[in-house]
Amino acid sequence: MTDAADVVGLSFEKALAELETIVGKLEAGNVPLEESIALYARGEALKARCDALLKDAEARVEKITLGADGRPGVQPLDPH
Repeated sequence: MTDAADVVGLSFEKALAELETIVGKLEAGNVPLEESIALYARGEALKARCDALLKDAEARVEKITLGADGRPGVQPLDPH
């Protein structure tokens, strides 16, 4: 098990894949208590990483619009 601080460098896909593996292990119920606690803590860090990456991507997504003159422009997709 690696330190929870190393999730900062993970891509969304890698963090999500690891999170899914952790969930599977915890759901199976075959993990000792101490390891379950460590897995849960790692899972929380991975979830936070995924959330941060999704929010960042959402902030960068823009919607293409047509102006009154027919020229394309961009505006934020949905700030809410």
